[in-house]
Amino acid sequence: MTAAQVINITKVETSKLNDLSLENIPFGRYFSDHMLEADYENGEWKNVEIKPYQPLLFDPSLAAFHYGQAIFEGIKAYKSESGEAFIFRPYDNFRRFNVSAERMCMPTVPEEIFIEGMRQLIEIDKNWIPARKDHSLYIRPFMISTDTMLGVKPSETYKFMIILSPTGPYYATPMKINVEERFTRAAPGGVGFSKNAGNYGGSMKAAREANKQGYDQVLWTDAVEHKWLQEVGMMNVFFLVNGVALTPSLEEGTILQGVTRDSVITLLKEAGIPVEERRISIDELITAYKAGQLQEVFGTGTAATIAYIKELKYKDEVMTFDTDSWKTAPFLRKQLGEIRESAIPDTHNWMFKI
Repeated sequence: MTAAQVINITKVETSKLNDLSLENIPFGRYFSDHMLEADYENGEWKNVEIKPYQPLLFDPSLAAFHYGQAIFEGIKAYKSESGEAFIFRPYDNFRRFNVSAERMCMPTVPEEIFIEGMRQLIEIDKNWIPARKDHSLYIRPFMISTDTMLGVKPSETYKFMIILSPTGPYYATPMKINVEERFTRAAPGGVGFSKNAGNYGGSMKAAREANKQGYDQVLWTDAVEHKWLQEVGMMNVFFLVNGVALTPSLEEGTILQGVTRDSVITLLKEAGIPVEERRISIDELITAYKAGQLQEVFGTGTAATIAYIKELKYKDEVMTFDTDSWKTAPFLRKQLGEIRESAIPDTHNWMFKI
């Protein structure tokens, strides 16, 4: 049985696009006409359908509300200069989604629902992809536990969904980041590598405290010494030190295995820039900064793509950077943008055509 036969489709009569401009649209505020929904019951996925975007009705005892079994992914679709629609590296997000599912004791989602369901959903709503530079259609697959009883154990039922949101540039201006030394996001053996909702809920207090000091986000450190760098709130991080790109290692399982991170590592190596994935301490960065060797600091993520960091603060040490003079981060931003918009050849087969 093919995925086309399994996925039932109900379309809207009138598109919300008639009353919405997609130019410079804010991130995560508006959603397309349709959504995908599937249920996991009795050990199998069923009721797979694409239908008009609408509210959900849940019992107050829903397991996800009480015990935190909730995971998600962030993916983007783009339009080429000729108007064709592409998704950026969806299979990487598909694999990572199921890694998160296994860590959170949730069922894995099969390819014919995740990938083929996403493809069909975007094919229906492809007019929601803004045909503008630095714009895209943000894709949010997610899964929650849906048992309606109280008890600390893995749920037996789940709901998987995909919703779509058109967006403009996420971080249009360079960021100011505070290095976190009190709160903890993740520790070895924990769930830092999984994209579960709790990781983000638990990070908000630190981010709010940073906001009060005039900073946009925090750069997380390890749970024991608070000196080994991990990731920024919603993205991985890179440091260009004396011509070498440094980024925290994935080995301890405390940071997300970013798809954009992996793409950037590939592009850096192709450009002849050495890349080191390893433990990086804040002390090492401060020493490099004082020696004039810390050249660029930038984040990488699906939402942000390449986000420039113009200021990094740790205790009383404030490191500032002239982002206008940078060469590496702008090159990466331009290269990724041109690949996603089909302006240059996609030599890595990163773009999945709708």
